[in-house]
Amino acid sequence: MRTWSLLALVSGAVVTLDLWTKHWATRTLAYQEPVEILGPFVRFTYTRNSGVAFGLGAGVPFPYYVFSLAAVAVILFLFFKQRVTGAARQLALALIMGGALGNLIDRLRFGEVVDFIEIGYGRWHWPVFNVADSAVTIGVILFAITWPRTQTRHEDADLVGAGERSGGEAGSLPGRGADGPVT
Repeated sequence: MRTWSLLALVSGAVVTLDLWTKHWATRTLAYQEPVEILGPFVRFTYTRNSGVAFGLGAGVPFPYYVFSLAAVAVILFLFFKQRVTGAARQLALALIMGGALGNLIDRLRFGEVVDFIEIGYGRWHWPVFNVADSAVTIGVILFAITWPRTQTRHEDADLVGAGERSGGEAGSLPGRGADGPVT
């Protein structure tokens, strides 16, 4: 039950913060000049995005809300089947789900997403984004960071289990080991 609480709490907090900041940006920043927050490095610049995160695919007539629905469905399935192990992976998927839901709500309400956070300097700028995009990005990075450790543990367990099933002991591999050529 703790995993469901984490999913609901984190994804709910992301959705709430995302919708509130988008509402604020729409009321405060629409039709205004960009507002510098940290000099020229971070600015609030109101825009609407018909594409996916960071403006990718903008203007392409595609139902991008399908990606959000698919992400939410997969995450709920994984949690329901208790396939999400470890707090970091649960947190990662909760962040992704919250971001997907935040942008899904915008797409269903307006047909596009409100973006307002701009980072860059001079002529080098990251595409304008929002809190939901940030949550998805952080969630994906966190999930990727935790992936190798989980995979390695399962692979090691499979190798140990295979050795035990065959009745043999683990030994050196044929060839010259780490000193030999890679073929």
